[in-house]
Amino acid sequence: MSHIRSASLRGFRSVVAELGGDADSLALAVGLSPKSLDMDDDLIPGRVAAALLEVASEQLRCPGFGLRVAGRQSVSVLGTLAVAMTNSPTIGDALDCLSRYLSSYGRFLTVSMGEDPQHRPGVVGLYYGPATAAGPVQAVDLGIAFTHHVLTYLNGGPYGLLGVHLPYDSPVSPRDYADYFGAPVRTRQPQPAAVLRLPAALPNQELVGVNDTIRQLAVAFLAEQTSNGQTDIVSRTRTAIRESLGTGTVELAGIARLLMMHPRSLQRHLEQAGVTFGQLLDDTRRETALRLLLGTDLPLGHIAGIVGFVEQPSFSRAARRWWKLSPSEVRRTRRI
Repeated sequence: MSHIRSASLRGFRSVVAELGGDADSLALAVGLSPKSLDMDDDLIPGRVAAALLEVASEQLRCPGFGLRVAGRQSVSVLGTLAVAMTNSPTIGDALDCLSRYLSSYGRFLTVSMGEDPQHRPGVVGLYYGPATAAGPVQAVDLGIAFTHHVLTYLNGGPYGLLGVHLPYDSPVSPRDYADYFGAPVRTRQPQPAAVLRLPAALPNQELVGVNDTIRQLAVAFLAEQTSNGQTDIVSRTRTAIRESLGTGTVELAGIARLLMMHPRSLQRHLEQAGVTFGQLLDDTRRETALRLLLGTDLPLGHIAGIVGFVEQPSFSRAARRWWKLSPSEVRRTRRI
């Protein structure tokens, strides 16, 4: 079953409250624990998340419910993917990163660049899916509206959106859509996706204030997470620590920032899983150090730096705590 992270529903509670509804009751009506509405890292079946948005729209008599929720969200909803995107050299690189790693956020979601559905020169299409003639209307409205927000954020303002194509017959009026997107919106279009029509030059727009080191860390984390199918917070934290070793002091705040979480939130999630950040850091250092000692001829001082020790004596003390041996004694064991 395809799942999506509960961060996709960020803003749901506030919109429901604004419309006079009860978010907990709506969640229970579709078989979702209300606690998931307050979390970012829970995995929710995609069909349940879509059903929740549709039920809320119907019961609260709000055809533009998905658009309202999207309006309460920021790029941080994408977690580590947001870190990689906002530190990309260009908008095109950011969109390529979104296309490549969106599955880490929702395994059935896709974003891809393609031809303009109206075949106009100088225009390209950004296709968001899944979308069909039958919907789910609110979920896709939320997704395409959020994608619009991401592009606006990356560009530092309006990016020249020329139009939006939707494959379904929507309850939202064309005028309300146009007011929201600032561009014409066509419904019941033949393509099997929602499409943002963009200026072809937009992907070449350079981003400012980027940090390539941070981007490489985020991309490495996303690549390992995607290839291993990692979903739990312990695995994600361990991977983030592993990819951060050797780049400076590895601290809870830095790893939480890479995961786009508040440090206290990350600490709480780890405690609920029965581990501490310090334990994960120590385990990852030990595993990495052992691999480098037995599998390479790197100098001991170099290995100490890679695993995060400023001085080699600190590494030696850690080695004796881990293995009751010095680093050099551990290395000699591979020759026995």
